[in-house]
Amino acid sequence: MWGGRFSSRPAEIMQAINVSIGVDQRLWRQDLAGSRAHCRMLAKQGIIAQADADAILGGLEVIQSEIEAGTFPFRDQFEDIHMNVEARLNELIGEPSGRLHTARSRNDQVAVDFRLWVRDACDRSVAQLKALQAALLTRAEQHAGDLMPGFTHLQTAQPVTLGHHLMAYVEMFGRDAGRFADARARMNESPLGAAALAGSPFPIDRQATAADLGFDRPMANSLDAVSDRDFALESLAAASITAGHLSRLAEEIVVWMTPMFGFASLPDDLTTGSSIMPQKRNPDAAELVRAKTGRIMGSLVALSTVMKGLPLAYSKDMQEDKPPVFEAFDALDLALVAMTAMVSALQPNTERMAQAAGAGFSTATDLADWLVRELNLPFRKAHHVTGAAVKRAEGLGVDLSQLPLEEMQKLEPGITEAVYKVLTAEASCQSRQSYGGTAPEQVRARIADWRARL
Repeated sequence: MWGGRFSSRPAEIMQAINVSIGVDQRLWRQDLAGSRAHCRMLAKQGIIAQADADAILGGLEVIQSEIEAGTFPFRDQFEDIHMNVEARLNELIGEPSGRLHTARSRNDQVAVDFRLWVRDACDRSVAQLKALQAALLTRAEQHAGDLMPGFTHLQTAQPVTLGHHLMAYVEMFGRDAGRFADARARMNESPLGAAALAGSPFPIDRQATAADLGFDRPMANSLDAVSDRDFALESLAAASITAGHLSRLAEEIVVWMTPMFGFASLPDDLTTGSSIMPQKRNPDAAELVRAKTGRIMGSLVALSTVMKGLPLAYSKDMQEDKPPVFEAFDALDLALVAMTAMVSALQPNTERMAQAAGAGFSTATDLADWLVRELNLPFRKAHHVTGAAVKRAEGLGVDLSQLPLEEMQKLEPGITEAVYKVLTAEASCQSRQSYGGTAPEQVRARIADWRARL
């Protein structure tokens, strides 16, 4: 490729550290798309002859067929996907192949290829997130009125419904989809035509190639166009936050499946056994989703570190941009599909959840709220009275709903029999009618909102 300047071939170690075809060959679709757009523009602008353009486009079609058939000769000697395609094009059509690189550099070529790949990955993530949200909505609708304990600090807090709990993840994954969409909108500018770093002296039409490739516009600064990897970093940030949310849901599935909780189970085809303990049913899929968060977040750190000290414009350090991005999105793709399968197949033990919903004095706040509403106590005093009631019930080994009235009246004489109406988990959930609350009517309303949005 640069034989005119160099008199010897690369040393073996130089070839080993420099070659990237094993990684970037997965950019072949994007590379062919960028080359077609560039070729069509060159011919339209009269920069190359139409006959040469036709030969180039025909050769690119053959190359695509070969790659799809698994017969394309990927070769380390040609270093990367760009030169592998160009070398094969030369073998197929001869001299016209050399005209394709007119007004183009590998710097803007790889920038457009990688940007197209990440754009596709963001679109794929949004679609997968919507599928996961749809699965969650279906389960939330089925369990909109089924009680379970709500937790803070993983300690029993207040009763909620399972539908409400699942809808929290619908909200999280909705924000995740929004982040990918935002990143996609920002990255949708074309670097093609920036050439090596300074633009081109040829009368190219960058607006035409941008439109051909589905970009909104060409990038406005050629230095920035070839050196920017913000689009990859922002997408990895979105992937990392998504992975964090997946990990939280995976953790809950793991906890729910323990015999101590007994809140849910997964079918045989989404669990594994033990090589020594016949009784085991392990939530390995959830655990692996949880673990893949490390890979995804690590990819963001890796690329941030690669980019942090690079002067403008392109440096070969940026060859290391693709492995972390590919690895992160491979892991995210698998985690999203696996989680969607687990949500769809999850078998909640609603009876056990309902039993736990009323345990641990989970209606204590309802007692405090009743004292405020019915007796006009300041909330802080109501809080104190309720704390004393919990302490007394704990001493007697009963729940608040079983604490005798006379014991309550020792703490606050104004308490009446009416208080027991608010001390059940069902009543607690039903009372939470504020927007976004856990009352089944509110849960069903939010489900309807999301169905309309999706």
